[in-house]
Amino acid sequence: MLVLVRVQSRALFFGPYFAVNNFMKLFGLILLTMGLVPIASCQSTQKNMKSESYPIVKSESEWKSELTPEQFRVLRQKGTEYPGSGAYDQHFKPGHYTCAGCGAKLFVSDRKFDAHCGWPSFDAQSTDSNVIEHVDYSHGMIRTEILCKQCGGHLGHVFNDGPTETGLRYCVNSASLNFSESQK
Repeated sequence: MLVLVRVQSRALFFGPYFAVNNFMKLFGLILLTMGLVPIASCQSTQKNMKSESYPIVKSESEWKSELTPEQFRVLRQKGTEYPGSGAYDQHFKPGHYTCAGCGAKLFVSDRKFDAHCGWPSFDAQSTDSNVIEHVDYSHGMIRTEILCKQCGGHLGHVFNDGPTETGLRYCVNSASLNFSESQK
């Protein structure tokens, strides 16, 4: 009897059963769309630097003239290089790594390790630290972004899953680094 009534109500006036099902489908479609729009938009949107004050200040045209296009994209627009594509991922010579934008000392080679993630990884900053940390909410995640304290250049991110006693993994874009070999 109930089945007959439900079929009758659907046929006559699109009863409550039909309305609830369509509402749920529409609601699901709206949620799906809302979930996909931020993912798609964060992949294609360039993220320019915030207007914070750093000791080294240059115009966008000055940065473009001094940096390679890849360095500008990473350092000034907070880009990320493809994993395994950077010059310093599998680089283990003794020396120190500096900011490609301003030359500030960032990391030393004896704190570098192979995290098998495709980017140069360090477990600590250099003793004369020029690395600062900011909370990063991009790409639907909460991460800790690392920046050069002197010029504000985007370096990468730091994670608390490192294998050494510090428990940290500074995951750095090679494009944001220069290397100075130690003199023997």
